[in-house]
Amino acid sequence: MTDNPASGQNGPDFGFLTNSPVESSILQHEPTMQQSASNTTIAGNSPAKKKRRLGRGLAEWLLVIVIAALIAFLTRTFALQTFFIPSGSMSPTLQVGDRILVNKVYGTIHTGDIVVFRRAAADPQVQYQDLVKRVIGLPGQRVTWQGNNILINGQQLPQPWLPTLTGVCAEVPRTSGSLVVPKNEYFVMGDCRGDSYDSRYWGPVPSSHIIGKVIAIVWRHGSPDFHWF
Repeated sequence: MTDNPASGQNGPDFGFLTNSPVESSILQHEPTMQQSASNTTIAGNSPAKKKRRLGRGLAEWLLVIVIAALIAFLTRTFALQTFFIPSGSMSPTLQVGDRILVNKVYGTIHTGDIVVFRRAAADPQVQYQDLVKRVIGLPGQRVTWQGNNILINGQQLPQPWLPTLTGVCAEVPRTSGSLVVPKNEYFVMGDCRGDSYDSRYWGPVPSSHIIGKVIAIVWRHGSPDFHWF
């Protein structure tokens, strides 16, 4: 309370100007009134009441923190998740050290989409449980590869998303093959064609292994760097 009746500055003004018996009687009772008001003020700001207010404030903050943590958990579990890029198989599109944002509610997968998925059972490299590659072949399509040539159902695959490759990525892979992508599976390849271990070696990826689509780069070269796909 800002007004403290016990100070005497804000006490009741009775308007008596003479020292009459009535005035004396009232003046004798005035300290009692001030003391009563003071007692009320002290009771209103008692340690117990302050403790209750503090407890309510802490409880409200705790509730906010719990709700925020729940939202973050649900978002990470069902909607969005960030991943770290540890290798160069998707260079130069995705570089080592990049952090990417993955949409886990992704809908239809198209040729050219970049996806994160759990390691295929036939992949002998077990150091990474989650991988990132680009979708090249869809279920039911025949994918043929020889060196850097990729054919889909006998037609050269246009790849407008593929940047100019240099260095090891531009080397011609010594592998060739052809297969029809089974139902509910996807043929994937790294953009660094000369240095990517992918479906050319261990086959298509089951749709049940796909975690989500990459929708953005959010971190590069040690700082925020947003690039949307």
